[in-house]
Amino acid sequence: MTATDASTELREGYFGAFGGQFVPESLSDALAQLVDAWADAEADAAFGAQLDALRRDYGGRPTPLYHAARLSEVCGLEVWLKREDLAHTGSHKLNNVVGQALLAQRMGKPRVIAETGAGQHGVATATAAALFGLRCTVYMGAEDCRRQRLNVVRMQLLGAEVVPVESGTRTLKDAINEAMRDWVTNVDDTHYLIGSAMGPHPFPTIVRELQKVISVEDKEQFATQAGGVPDAVIACVGGGSNAIGSFAEWIDVPEVRLIGIEAAGEGVGSGRSAATISEGREAVLHGSRSIVLVDDDGQVRPAHSVSAGLDYPGVGPEHAWLASSGRGTYLAATDEDALEGFRRTCELEGIIPALEPAHAVGWLLRHGRAELGEGARVVLTMSGRGDKDVDEVVEVAGWDLGVARAFGNDGGVRVPAGQAGTEAATETATEVDADGGTGVGAEGPA
Repeated sequence: MTATDASTELREGYFGAFGGQFVPESLSDALAQLVDAWADAEADAAFGAQLDALRRDYGGRPTPLYHAARLSEVCGLEVWLKREDLAHTGSHKLNNVVGQALLAQRMGKPRVIAETGAGQHGVATATAAALFGLRCTVYMGAEDCRRQRLNVVRMQLLGAEVVPVESGTRTLKDAINEAMRDWVTNVDDTHYLIGSAMGPHPFPTIVRELQKVISVEDKEQFATQAGGVPDAVIACVGGGSNAIGSFAEWIDVPEVRLIGIEAAGEGVGSGRSAATISEGREAVLHGSRSIVLVDDDGQVRPAHSVSAGLDYPGVGPEHAWLASSGRGTYLAATDEDALEGFRRTCELEGIIPALEPAHAVGWLLRHGRAELGEGARVVLTMSGRGDKDVDEVVEVAGWDLGVARAFGNDGGVRVPAGQAGTEAATETATEVDADGGTGVGAEGPA
């Protein structure tokens, strides 16, 4: 089925069989208000001009399209990185957040709430709330607070209230549950600034339209810098915001493959993955019908990924449609692949990637040449930078970074093993080894 054929099946709020509004009656009016506000905003030239100015002057757009020559050589491909990691706040998330914050103002909502996994959406929401003078509460799974501690601090510095969620798996799914409960209770003065291309209509459409600036830019950039069109556009997929933004302008260009890379965790079929499209089935989750990881009893199955941002048992409904229609291809990369992608991007390109896009790089390193062919031209969305992940990666991977082991979380200097010259120094070196040989405490900044 071609993209054109499939698009004729779309009806308001649905992508083929996927999407819709499956919410309590108490949210129906708020969603209807949001539908109207979004339609009015799209038709308002002043809204578009304000959004464009904020993206340019505040967000740092357009972001570069960069030819990763050394990574290309190792992969046997021509790899171009769309550098969303260079946008303000360090990821693609601000694209969506600034637009929705403007919508909140148009609707007269003085408070915004958000869910976050890796913390990047939370940071972007807190940033926009500070910019526009909105009150802000961010829900974040307690396990993700541990994994992404740096981003928790960033949100707090920006004035947001961060609420750790202790229920369930203490990750992104549970944060969304709590955010939705808050919204039901405070719907009159609160806008739920959802972070991914999921949830009830009109959220998947709004997020896609605000994120498609990624592919609007790289379509023009690729034509200018490389000529023609790429063979494939590749992006990591959790809920799917960066991927749908990366795919949007290419959907009607059939010669360009759209490849989403999900998180396979310990492996597809292992029972510890977040590869929703690879392993899931049709179900309703968080207000829309999509593909969901469920067990034999139809209960939502816990997801697992080394990456907090991909650790989600669902996917946005437009991705479910792209997969079912055949327009998109959805594959998976393991935790091991992601760590290798992280390491190689650092070493080959001088770019510290977030663990989320490191999955896409890891897949490209392991499977890209076989899947795409020698010399294929690829645009890969570098959806965020990896400062937030460094301690977690070092701890999980058990890497020995030499001099970095000399510094503990308390800021004190420790003598690395093998350099001890006194009895006291030897004891300190042993202390470093007891931390797993990394000098990083058990509670990294996740």
